Amino acid sequence: MQALAGYATKFEVVRAGAGQVVKKGSTVTVHATGTVKESGYKFWSTKDPGQSPFEYQAGVGGVITGWDQGCLGMALGEIRRLDIPAHEGYGASGFPAWKIPPNGSLIFEIEVLKIK
Repeated sequence: MQALAGYATKFEVVRAGAGQVVKKGSTVTVHATGTVKESGYKFWSTKDPGQSPFEYQAGVGGVITGWDQGCLGMALGEIRRLDIPAHEGYGASGFPAWKIPPNGSLIFEIEVLKIK
């Protein structure tokens, strides 16, 4: 796993991408699967029945810090596994609706499908 400069989140490239990369302000469409690191509980996946790819604006704080920073620089088609500590995720409050406990660390697998 590689560290993100200035952040505690770490990442591993599962599959390299090519071409256009995610920059601050890019509108990005991804497949994403999130699990609680401590328990392995999968709390969300865009690949589950009834779900669809997720679109967000990169690098502007619209998603948790670890995800926001961990996706910058990803290339189109890249799959990256992010290891996000609690303070760069949902913090001391967790996210009870998704069964993410207080101070729960997260693992996200992100695949970049589209960059605008």
